[in-house]
Amino acid sequence: MSVLHTFAGNPLDRADVLRRDERWLEGTRKSAHARFLALWQLNVLVDTREQPRLVWLEAGEVDRLGTTLPPVFLGMSHDLAHFAIDLSEIDDPHHELGLGEGVSFQESRSAAMTLSRAETGILAQSRAQLGWHRSHRFCSSCGEESEQARGGHLRRCVACGAEHFPRTDPVAIMAVVDGERCLLGQSKGPLARTGMYSALAGFIDQGESIEEAVRREVAEEAGITVGDVRYHSSQPWPFPSSLMIGCHATALSTEIRIDTEEMADVSWFERDLVTAALEQRTRELRLPGPMAIAHHLIRAWAYDEVRW
Repeated sequence: MSVLHTFAGNPLDRADVLRRDERWLEGTRKSAHARFLALWQLNVLVDTREQPRLVWLEAGEVDRLGTTLPPVFLGMSHDLAHFAIDLSEIDDPHHELGLGEGVSFQESRSAAMTLSRAETGILAQSRAQLGWHRSHRFCSSCGEESEQARGGHLRRCVACGAEHFPRTDPVAIMAVVDGERCLLGQSKGPLARTGMYSALAGFIDQGESIEEAVRREVAEEAGITVGDVRYHSSQPWPFPSSLMIGCHATALSTEIRIDTEEMADVSWFERDLVTAALEQRTRELRLPGPMAIAHHLIRAWAYDEVRW
């Protein structure tokens, strides 16, 4: 069964053929057929009145702001071209846009908790791509400044001509099970301070399969040997730009040896306690909320939805 997470389900047609046509892009983004999603310091413009929704600006509203940062082409829907634009150059975009009460720039995680799933998918694409342009202004080959091209799908160096594409970092995240127990951990840092436990996770190395990454990360963080690995689902995570690849894994050993440099704690938790935590019937264990893929990995095991 396919699982659609927050930040997935983007309904826009990314229209790669149109993205390559610079003349079409230039004409369209100045026309009545263009809509712009504004972000300021990577916070997204949202209308929180009644049902929260993304706010789309028209070309005239964007032109009046005088920003020099070019928009990123997101895709097409109902014959309208959708762009994301970074307004971080503007000190007070709320004032400049004349926004009324209930319309404001919100932190993306907070906004995603109230938006429709489809709009969180658009938000994920917008935030990840604008964030990449903010942090990759200079060519990694020669050090000169690069410029946006192909509707924001790449950056091209003005000096050496090198082309640089946005990267997505794959992360393996896994619920490791041993019969009626699930292995959960706290990484050092913000998660440990909240007292929350989550699924173990780590970046996939170059030249490494998903299954190999699951087994390596569990062995490194918890000292547990893993056998069978089953894919569950994936989630785009635009902070800054990762793809969470969710799996369930069977433990072949049970003695925990924690990597104390990375982990604050790793423990086995009984199914009854995990179920109670998911249903908020206990304060003994705190788990991630439904926005996170970890919640759904843990939930699928707790309610016996995993088929081995």
